Amino acid sequence: QVQLVESGGGLVQPGGSLRLSCAVSGRFVRAYRMAWYRQGSGEQRDVVALINDVGSKTYGDSVKGRFTITADSDSRGIYLQMNSLNPEDTTVYYCNMIVSTGQGTYEYWGQGARVTVPS
Repeated sequence: QVQLVESGGGLVQPGGSLRLSCAVSGRFVRAYRMAWYRQGSGEQRDVVALINDVGSKTYGDSVKGRFTITADSDSRGIYLQMNSLNPEDTTVYYCNMIVSTGQGTYEYWGQGARVTVPS
């Protein structure tokens, strides 16, 4: 079982910055993908940024040039640096991983970190 715990959310003024962290614990053999999602409309979660198993990074259109995803070399920490925040960035952000445990491939989610940017 792999556990993901986010931290670093909070209230920030428009134009400000926050850095989200995701601490990864538990046993896994390989991380295929590490990502940040955020809660969209309704129950949908939209991808914000992801790193695949060869280190390629992809960003959602609304955050390109403002957000940066990084990860520890051992895949035990995932980070999201968020700059130039605006009220449209207000929502809950979720850490996500797809890993191989040796028994299979599984997807895990963190509990979420709320980011609030007042208008």
